[in-house]
This record gives sequence, structure tokens and C-alpha cells, in this order.
Amino acid sequence: MKLTLKILLLLAINFGLIQAKDVTVHQGESIKIAVQNCAAGDRIIVKEGLYKESEILINKPIELIGEGYPVIDGLAKGEIIVIRSDSVTVKGFYINNSGYSGMKDYAAIRVENSNHCTIQANRLINNYFGIYLANCKECTILYNEASSNAVSESSSGNGIHLWKCSGITVSNNTVTKHRDGIYFEFVTGSIVKNNSTFKNVRYGLHFMFSNNCDYENNVFSQNGAGVAVMYTKHVKMLNNRFENNWGANSYGLLLKDITDSYIYNNKFTANTVGIYSEGGTRINIDRNTFTANGYACKILGNCTEDTIRDNNFFINTFDITTNSSRNANLFTGNYWDKYSGYDMNKDGTGDVPYRPVSLFSKIVEETPEAIFLLRSFIVDILDAAEKVVPVFIPESLIDEKPRMKKVE
Repeated sequence: MKLTLKILLLLAINFGLIQAKDVTVHQGESIKIAVQNCAAGDRIIVKEGLYKESEILINKPIELIGEGYPVIDGLAKGEIIVIRSDSVTVKGFYINNSGYSGMKDYAAIRVENSNHCTIQANRLINNYFGIYLANCKECTILYNEASSNAVSESSSGNGIHLWKCSGITVSNNTVTKHRDGIYFEFVTGSIVKNNSTFKNVRYGLHFMFSNNCDYENNVFSQNGAGVAVMYTKHVKMLNNRFENNWGANSYGLLLKDITDSYIYNNKFTANTVGIYSEGGTRINIDRNTFTANGYACKILGNCTEDTIRDNNFFINTFDITTNSSRNANLFTGNYWDKYSGYDMNKDGTGDVPYRPVSLFSKIVEETPEAIFLLRSFIVDILDAAEKVVPVFIPESLIDEKPRMKKVE
């Protein structure tokens, strides 16, 4: 019954049977009261100024529009804006100082059980969570900036947080100094594109149990542990940049128990580990570029049926490492800057197969202090001997068709 009434109301607004109007709010007046008194379909225009308010509940389809970026200061008291209606737009505000609680995830903007909402061009400063969507469909989050002052995981929330949502577009946002920049849990059929997340305490992007999602053309830089995709299937990761994610347990991209996914044309630059994959199955890693990473890829022994094809590996300390003496994945057609083979028939493919795992990388895995021997002559002898007669590294982990020139 309630759903039918909502549909009839929206149809009435769209066909002009109910006349929507503009409501203007000036500094010194209350946004909360204006929202309470307006009708469905109205547009509330908030003029430039400071508004010290929190718990602004929007439970009808309206537009809340800021002119000149008015500031809503939540005074560290609970939520600031709460949306519980379909077809709501919030655009053009500074929204600062949500509450903090160890028991509840207070946010600058919370959207609950709502569809077709738009959160656009807001600047969110010093909030526990920035934008929080729960049980929502077909919403858009775009051109927002979220900045907090997180110093630890336990005392901070996420910049953009989605739980149990579908059909969400997260586009052209900037998130910094939160726990996770962007967080997905139980999210399906959604896209993350053209965002920048940097200097977040944990992950720039964190996927959990979120199938059939794409992320593309994003930049993830200087985050505590880069990007994590966990317990997920059918994910596409296209044209992203993973940069300067350094630390003892840091990665450009962490893959944990994901299946049937596609990693294409990304750039991994100056990360402790470019890609760390554990329990990955049928992952295609194609046409990516790994440059100046500690480890370009760590592919653990429980990864199976993965294909690493047509990638470029430049000046990484170690290109590939694994924790197993067996290999169940395919490496083919990659460019390795350490490859010293020849191409007699000039077909662009080396005539001698290449073994990208070095014995020394396995020694360093077991004894990190051994890294001080990296440039020593004895290491070169050990690696050369192991490649001739493999004993410790997987004999089948080999690129039969190494490229002589980089992949363009």
C-alpha cells in the first residue's frame, strides 16, 4: 500500500498534478524546519552561510540544493543528514563534524532503504563516516570530496560506505584520511569510476562479498594497504592506477578468494607488492604494467587457473614470487625487463623460455634480513643455478613466450 502511494505521488509530481515549488532558506533560518514543512517534489534552496544543525531527516522526494556552498555544521552530534525516501537529491554543501560513537556509524549523509537518490558535489570534512548507503538501489554518488583526520582503523570510519546495495554508481569522488576510502559489502551490479582515494589509513578501496561490480579509471595512492577485493566473483578492474602504497603489509591490490574476474590495463607503480593473490581462481591478469614495485606479483600456491598474459614488468625488485613448489597458472606473452634471451627468427618472441621466480625472492620471503644481499655476486650465482636446474622454485612456473619488446 505504501509503495503504491509513493508511485502515485511521483507520477502526480511528474505530470504536474501536484505543483512543486522552490523554498529558500537563509542563514539564521532552519534547514530542518524547511524540510519538515515542504511538500514532496519541492526544491529547497539553501543560501550561503553557516547552519548549525544535525539529524536533518528527509522522508519525502525533494531536492536539497546549496547555493555558494553553505556550511552545515553537525556540532559532533549524531548524523547530519538522514535520507529515508526515494528520489532525493543533496547537492552543493559543506557538511562538517558528524558525531562519533563506538556503537553507531554516524555519517555526514546517511541514505537508508531508498532508491534513485543522488548525492552530488558536496564537501564533507571531519566526519566519522562520509556518505553511508544501506539497502539502497540505483543511486548515484558523484563529484563529492570527503576528508577526515583518521589516525587509526579503530577510531575512524569510511569515506563512502555501501552495505547491501545494488546498481550504485560511485563516480568522480575524492576521499582522503578516512579508514577506507570506498567500502563495498554485499553490493552487486555497481560501478566505481574516475575516483581518487589517497592517504587513507587502511584501504583506498575495499570490496567484500560484492559480485558483478566494476571499477575503472580510479587512482589509489599512498593508502595504508592499497586496495582489497575479498570473497567476490565477476569483478572487472580496468585502467586503474595503484601508486605508492608502501608498508610492511601493503599492496597495490590484494585479492583474497576471488573468482572469474578480469584485471586489465592497470598501472602498478612503486608499491610494496603490486598484486597479492591468495585463493584466486580463473583470474585474467592482462596488459597491466608493473613498475618499480618491491614485488610485482605474489601468486600463492592456492591460486589456480589464473592467466597472466601480455603484461609489462619494469625495474621491480622481484617480478613474481610464490610460496609453493607447484604452479597451476599460465604465464605467457609477458615482457620481462630482466629477460636476456634471444629471438633468432625475429618474431618478437624469445626463443628461450623465461623463469620469472628467483631463488633469492624465496629466501627473502623466509628471511627478510637477507634483502641486504640483493646486489651481491653470490645471489646472481644462486639464481642462475636454480634456473638451470629448478629445485626450490616451481618448474612449471615459466613463460614459454616472453616478449622481446614491451606491450604497447
